[in-house]
Amino acid sequence: MMLSKALSLFILLTIFPKTPTTAAAAAPAYTATDFILLNCGASSNLNDSSRRSWDSDDRSRYAPSNAAGVSLSSTASDMHPSVFQVPYETARVFRSPFTYTFPVLAGPKFLRLYFYPNTYSGFNASQSFFSVTANDFTLLSNFSAFLNSPSPSEPSFMKEFIINVDENQRLDLTFSPNSNSFAFVNGIEIVSIPDKLYFRGNDVGIRFVDQLFYLKNDTALENLYRLNVGGSNVEIQDDSGPTRGMFRAWAQDDDYIFGADFGYTPHAEYLQINYTAETPPYSAPEIVYTTSRTMANTSISLEWGFPVDSGFYYLLRFHFCEIQLEVTKQNERVFTISINNQTLEIQADVIFWTGGTEIPTFRDYIVWASDDGRRGKKDLRLSLFPNMEGRPKYSNALLNGLEIFKLSDSNRSLAAANPEPGSITSPPAVAVIPRGKKKTGASSVIYAVIGSVIGVLAVGAAVSFLILRRRRNVKDSVSTSGVAKSSWVPLSTTSRSTARTSGSNVSLPSDLCRYFSSTRSKPPPKLRRQFRHRKRRIRQRVQRFHRRRRWRHHHRRDKKAEPVVKSRS
Repeated sequence: MMLSKALSLFILLTIFPKTPTTAAAAAPAYTATDFILLNCGASSNLNDSSRRSWDSDDRSRYAPSNAAGVSLSSTASDMHPSVFQVPYETARVFRSPFTYTFPVLAGPKFLRLYFYPNTYSGFNASQSFFSVTANDFTLLSNFSAFLNSPSPSEPSFMKEFIINVDENQRLDLTFSPNSNSFAFVNGIEIVSIPDKLYFRGNDVGIRFVDQLFYLKNDTALENLYRLNVGGSNVEIQDDSGPTRGMFRAWAQDDDYIFGADFGYTPHAEYLQINYTAETPPYSAPEIVYTTSRTMANTSISLEWGFPVDSGFYYLLRFHFCEIQLEVTKQNERVFTISINNQTLEIQADVIFWTGGTEIPTFRDYIVWASDDGRRGKKDLRLSLFPNMEGRPKYSNALLNGLEIFKLSDSNRSLAAANPEPGSITSPPAVAVIPRGKKKTGASSVIYAVIGSVIGVLAVGAAVSFLILRRRRNVKDSVSTSGVAKSSWVPLSTTSRSTARTSGSNVSLPSDLCRYFSSTRSKPPPKLRRQFRHRKRRIRQRVQRFHRRRRWRHHHRRDKKAEPVVKSRS
């Protein structure tokens, strides 16, 4: 009998092997307790592109009973090809203050407002200016959806806020048009979030320069950027749950990279990410932690630039996870994090923070964007660069994900100035001579002078580069002591990650990677390509010269060795 029980147990264990217990299995993806989707101006319920069902606000329990008399439901006069039907095709238009009331549970909520500036029943959105308040927070003031539209090719957009709702409190959302103007909204989304996700606790300090900043839940937040660094866009249904997650969209970081140095993007999508109690699965989806951006072998840093509103504090959340096979121990990749030349973290070591590979973590920092007097735009310049003081194995830096939030000010406001019309930064225009017009003599002289100056600068840069390279080569050949440092983590075919670059999937061996110190000057990529091309041409000419010389030498020797045949007399 006991033998049969033991045999049965063996068979069960063989067929159903025990799976390892992980934090991800113990703590499933977050399920929202409050989930409201309101399609403003619509006459019936509709599904969006992610198959979420949006309720009509017509005779909705969230709208006031006299909504039909004080507001207008309307359809956009035309739909841009890039704009989704739900929730952007219809809107509710207000000529006087209008309040939606949402009975929700206590705790922090995502509040997302959807706008598509268009013409609704003769009301042109370019003439619309209004304010939006949520409970006693001012989210928008003198707001123009037309001026805040990202671009003519993508006119619709969403504004995301985080509001904490207290016990026995409702979420009141009020739209107030300016005098002689009107307000409108296309869609309203409310999703609850975990209590400790962004508001870590009133007694938990966040590093702010050389002191601690306490982010309390009586602060409102506005999300400006949420990036899957080194990876592709992450759709809302892939965030933290396919049905009732938080529906956060993660964008690529390519558009925010400062300069032309994109580095490398190691990725390992098939890896199992080992979430922890400190970093639960809802912190960020696995795809964020299995993609990354690291420094290339010629890089000196990773750089990003983010336009933000001046006069506010900002919460920056950095997501990290070591996924490269070559980095497995502490002090193998150590780097510094700085914003606008202000150090946030002097020695960032992901393995030291997590205790191993494939374990995610995030770090929060507070920065201040000084006020320019009108709360206009200014750039946050993010830099990650190697810290070699502790002689780490690799000279490199790493980032997997990034979130940037604006914090409400002492007046409980997040409002900022509208962008100036046509203020979108564009490349400098190239001077074009109109057809039918000839260049004047003065123009010819100016162009000649400019060409001469550029030529002199190019020659000077070329000479400086060759001298520095010569000195570096001599120094590398003479020096035999010390430990060689690789500026890029080598990626082999047996690695659990691969390196992707724009137009290349080549993995570089570590002995070909060199470390460039921050004091060493480096010509621009175009000039370096010219140097390589010129050097190749010179080498080819030298080779041809030597081939001709050898041919002539052998030809003369063969002629001298020919036997002389004398004719018989």
